Amino acid sequence: MMNKSVIKYGAMTLLGLGVIGGATFGVVSLEKIDTGKVGVVYSMNGGVKNETLSQGFHFINPLDKVKEFTISNEQLILSKDSREGSEEDESFLVATADNANIRVSFQMSYRYLPDKVIDTYKNFKGMDGEDIMNKRVKTVLKSKVSEVTTKYDLMDIYSGNRGKINNEITTYLNQELSKSYGIEVLDASIVDVHPDKQLDKSIKDRMAAMQKAEKAKAEQEAAKVEAETNLIKAQNEADVAKAKAQGEAEANRLLSQSITPELIDMKLAEARMEHGWVTTQGANTVVKDNE
Repeated sequence: MMNKSVIKYGAMTLLGLGVIGGATFGVVSLEKIDTGKVGVVYSMNGGVKNETLSQGFHFINPLDKVKEFTISNEQLILSKDSREGSEEDESFLVATADNANIRVSFQMSYRYLPDKVIDTYKNFKGMDGEDIMNKRVKTVLKSKVSEVTTKYDLMDIYSGNRGKINNEITTYLNQELSKSYGIEVLDASIVDVHPDKQLDKSIKDRMAAMQKAEKAKAEQEAAKVEAETNLIKAQNEADVAKAKAQGEAEANRLLSQSITPELIDMKLAEARMEHGWVTTQGANTVVKDNE
């Protein structure tokens, strides 16, 4: 028979192992989901579960796997300067309508759609949101942006007035990424451009030509305005002179119409009364004073 002390020791050992095992089970089955994220649970027995884990702590089977996806706003920065958020130079080339290629820095605000994260997890064979973004989306993203920039000339992208372009990029990326990756794009934009030396010279030459053309156009517009002004002034002066001549002609016409034989006789009579008799004989005029 076994010694009672041995049996007691063995029982205590088993109990201790049970406590340790229970504690270990409790630790590994407690899963924390960070703020602004959801967790997708994969079970070795049942596959992907149809419900996600919200933020906070959750007890799960220690054999299950949990992958997190961001459902609050996240920022992706692909910059030439690591100080702006990229770990290295992650700027990339985009094509333009005039067959140029220019390097750009880019940023995007996005989130995974909560009602699509389970399908996204299944489609990408167990990758979490961060892996999908870094290993899949980044590469596709660059070509998608270039598909938009090919509609615009180099100067449209370089000039800094990129509001229309960025709005189109946002709309297009949201359409493409939500369909294929379950990602909603809230805002996407080219934030800076980085031309090489040759392209920089070409841009400066184009800007100088544009400024020259704009100056010439402004001068032409000014000359056109001046010519139109002078024409209007001359026309006004002509109209004034014409109106004056028409007025004088009308006055003379009215005056000539008003001079009748009766008026002449009346004026002669008035003159006789005031100055004496006046007799008109051909070219000779005889004036007789009153006696």
